[in-house]
Amino acid sequence: MIDTRRLRTLRAVADHGTVTAAAAALHLTPSAVSQQLVALEHEVGHRLFTRDGRGVRLTAVGKIMLQHANEVLAQLERAEAEVAAYTTGEAGEVTVACFATAISAVLSPAIAALRAASPGIRVRVHDAEGDQGLAMLLDGQADLTIAVEYRGAPDAADPRLSRRPLYAEPFDLVLPRDHPLAGAATLVSLASETWIGPHPGNPVHDVITFACQQAGFTPDLVHCSDDFRAVVALVGAGAGVALVPRLALRDMALPGVVVRHTPGPERRVFAAVRRGSDAHPLLRPLLSALGTVAGSLGVTDLGG
Repeated sequence: MIDTRRLRTLRAVADHGTVTAAAAALHLTPSAVSQQLVALEHEVGHRLFTRDGRGVRLTAVGKIMLQHANEVLAQLERAEAEVAAYTTGEAGEVTVACFATAISAVLSPAIAALRAASPGIRVRVHDAEGDQGLAMLLDGQADLTIAVEYRGAPDAADPRLSRRPLYAEPFDLVLPRDHPLAGAATLVSLASETWIGPHPGNPVHDVITFACQQAGFTPDLVHCSDDFRAVVALVGAGAGVALVPRLALRDMALPGVVVRHTPGPERRVFAAVRRGSDAHPLLRPLLSALGTVAGSLGVTDLGG
């Protein structure tokens, strides 16, 4: 009989690539993770990992086991959701990992709506930038994440996740008010400028870089901050130009800058839960509230 805890360990090591990183995510010691893997290999009768530099990679049998582990763990999530539904599930806590702009734009209004409709559901929020939210979800540190589509992100067919599109928002050009192109700037016209944007690893950094490359140049990102208020402040100080998601500019003081709508990239935002848990009675009302708020934002509604 295969222990499902060892299947979770298998998936964590496959996700993180090293025993040490998986141990940190699972709040175990590396020795405990190694023991779990050895025990699972004994149960299966085959090696599941081989060393790959400083990390490990799945063997052919390991890949087969990972596929089944995803299916088994998803079924367990569904079982927990059905049991919770049977026992009403009207009270409990949901942990959400979400990036800052979406906390303001969609999560906070959804929480307010949820407090009125389902007062027994408590929401715990963790600010998670970049790909941190998805990692927290898959590691069991969050029940739901609101994340941004980026190159390398798990796609809609990923067997570990159930995703719900929320909205797509355009990026706007932000320039110093006295910039010579302030009245008629386009992306390509700013190719030689100094740029300000998020750090590498933030999905928005990838979106901006890719958009500029599509326009024929690589942006000279001299100043980096994941805080869009700081980005706009630097633009206002004349330090450079920036592409900023439109919702991040909403209700922000904009001294010394001009904002120009321009054809360009979009930030596609989605909610995700572990596959099988989307029917959980604590998650279903929150997902519904998020969808309602997203549809009222005045940016592209992706449905769902």
